[in-house]
Amino acid sequence: YGPGWIFYRKLWGNSLKEKKKNIKIVLITVAALVVLIPAVVLLIIRLEGEAPDVEVILPAAAVGVSQEFSVAVNDPDSGIRRVKVAVLQDGEEHVLAKEDFPATGPLGGGKIRQERMVVLLETEALGLDDGEAIVRVEADDYSWRRWWNGNRRVLETPVRIDTRAPSIEVLTRVHNLSPGGSGVVAYRINEDCPQHGVRAGERFFPGHPAPFENGNFYLAFFALAQDLSPDAPLAVEARDVAGNVGRNGFAHHIRQKRFRSDKIRISDQFLAKILPKFDATVPARPQEPPVDRFLRINQELREANYGQLTRIGDTTEPRILWKGVFGRLPGSARQSSFADRRQYLYHGRIIDRQVHLGIDLASVSHSPVPAANSGRVAFAGEIGIYGKTVAIDHGFGLFSLYSHLSRIDVKPEDVVSKGDILGRTGTSGLAGGDHLHFSMMVARTFVDPVEWWDAAWIRNNVTAKLDALAEEYGSKMQ
Repeated sequence: YGPGWIFYRKLWGNSLKEKKKNIKIVLITVAALVVLIPAVVLLIIRLEGEAPDVEVILPAAAVGVSQEFSVAVNDPDSGIRRVKVAVLQDGEEHVLAKEDFPATGPLGGGKIRQERMVVLLETEALGLDDGEAIVRVEADDYSWRRWWNGNRRVLETPVRIDTRAPSIEVLTRVHNLSPGGSGVVAYRINEDCPQHGVRAGERFFPGHPAPFENGNFYLAFFALAQDLSPDAPLAVEARDVAGNVGRNGFAHHIRQKRFRSDKIRISDQFLAKILPKFDATVPARPQEPPVDRFLRINQELREANYGQLTRIGDTTEPRILWKGVFGRLPGSARQSSFADRRQYLYHGRIIDRQVHLGIDLASVSHSPVPAANSGRVAFAGEIGIYGKTVAIDHGFGLFSLYSHLSRIDVKPEDVVSKGDILGRTGTSGLAGGDHLHFSMMVARTFVDPVEWWDAAWIRNNVTAKLDALAEEYGSKMQ
């Protein structure tokens, strides 16, 4: 205890006067520390030196006539004071957006710690020329650095101004078409475009590099939907990186065509046979008449299944996998045609109308189903009213589909040749009797298979065009 006692005596002194004096010093020191320490802490916090994080989110490296883009600013320490967005070209600055953000108080930081701004860049309105430019973002925070002006982050992002639409040259000359039919167009574009193909009305059919050794052009298989308006425009369309869209029409002749009408009579016996197949997918509602449940299947489930089938056409091989005429189910009789306008009658009354987008072929029960042509199995499984279904990708967006099968003998990604057995006919899905529902599709559009069963049609409308291109450009098919 000796050293402790000596320290105590020296600190407080021997007299009462010395003790009072020392106590006063201690209190003043404590008070000073109470004020000074928070001030130092505040100063350290307010003098933080981390500038805001800035990100420019451009849809593409090129900007067309008008382009929206996003600017994201993040400053978790001091908060955002102000943001300015500008575009610079040839030393001239054009301010696109400028915003000041509020503070929490005289000593606090900014109220806004994260901000995402949507900025509109209108190149023609600003008088910008096609060529290189810079998008510059300046962001300041509420730090006390730079004499209370805050830390500043400057981010410069190079962009290319491009307001010219792509130029398209159509190479194929004759296009004889019919509603529900298919066609092919060859074309050139004067620049690389991420999206190009044929637009027929509201539908778009992507193009692919032509399969020639020396050909620097594209091919697009397209279709006229069975319900396409006669006045709907047909054109090759290309969209470049900047979003500029170029179009060029092509000479074509559309033969008029009338589709058959068909009546499907729905009996109570048919409903009793069919409806149990859909207990899991479309369960009966309390007190619901069987015919009303059938209508839900024939309308709502049909629409959903149609979407499933057409989405198969979104992914295709960028090369032609098929060769020659397409085959049909051997020894079969046609029971219905493509695009039949069907009326569904129940007790003599029309209860529904649908369009049949395939051809029904009937042979003996559980007949082997051969592949119509070579390709890759894109789908093999169950699809609602279509039952067990196989879809084959023949390349360039052309597909053949086989539905109502009783058995499937292939799996997705299998490579098949013409005539390979895919499965057996059956009554799966909304089929009243054993048959094959055969359909063909270009991209997301069902087309008439009869054309692809016709060797003369394929020669005149597809292979003759490819041969002519190969001869003209001195190349051959890869």
